[in-house]
Amino acid sequence: MFDLHRLRLLRELKHRGTLAAVATALSYAPSSVSQQLSQLEAEVGVPLLEPVGRRVRLTEQAEILVAHTEAVLERLERAEADIATSLTDLTGTLRIASFQTAALALVPTALSLLRDAHPHLRVHVTHMEPEGALPALQARDFDLVLAEEYPGNPNPRPAELEDEDLLDDPLHLALPQAEVPGSKTPLAALRALADRPWVMEPEGTSARHWAMTLCRNAGFEPDVRFETPDLLLHLRLVEQKHAAAILPDLVWNGRRPTVPLRQLPRGRRTRRIFTVVRRGSSRHPAIQACRAALLHAVGPPTNKAYRQGS
Repeated sequence: MFDLHRLRLLRELKHRGTLAAVATALSYAPSSVSQQLSQLEAEVGVPLLEPVGRRVRLTEQAEILVAHTEAVLERLERAEADIATSLTDLTGTLRIASFQTAALALVPTALSLLRDAHPHLRVHVTHMEPEGALPALQARDFDLVLAEEYPGNPNPRPAELEDEDLLDDPLHLALPQAEVPGSKTPLAALRALADRPWVMEPEGTSARHWAMTLCRNAGFEPDVRFETPDLLLHLRLVEQKHAAAILPDLVWNGRRPTVPLRQLPRGRRTRRIFTVVRRGSSRHPAIQACRAALLHAVGPPTNKAYRQGS
């Protein structure tokens, strides 16, 4: 019988990449992590790690062990959910990661609902973009992640994670002035901004990849002078006529838009917002309560100004 604690260390190494990262995450000394993995190798009877430069990587046999460990941990998640469901009072800690606009528009209302319905449930919220939050969810740093997916740019779907739709968030071209000459169609409005400065999210994010592809498909390379994950700064730069941007409805959270908006070309007009949890944990009452609170926070679409301004 293999030691589950050591198997979890091996799994942590797969997801975190280095012995130092595993040690930091679990508050261990790196030498202790290395010793525990050496003992696991002795238990299994085959090498589990092989050196690659100054780092190590998992052998084929280690990958097999990790796959079985994932299955065991999924069953333990289900057991935890079943025990929590059997209790009358929802307690413990729920750890949430959310990107900015969802954190501003949805999370505070959801927190109020959770506080009123489950006063003994402790909720931690961290502002983190999906690119970092989803690997952290796999590594068990969070229990639920609010994520986004842009049209035509699907995210990788690890088998150990499962998602649930929350809402479709309309996207709009935000203009640095009231009118753009010759912009009678969505594609023409986009092309009319080919020579203007743009603000976009940083390189390496799915939002940036999608926005660059959108502009390139329209026939131009955008002049990106401002890079930030802060969409409120995107909005301020458009308001002050420093840049064009692509902004979602959630930026205004039901309020009237403060800049001129135009529709994007067909098939590129909404981003998908969804929650992600580890497979096996979706039945946990804290997860179910959080998802229900977030859905309540979304509510029915009320801001018709976006559509009228398109």
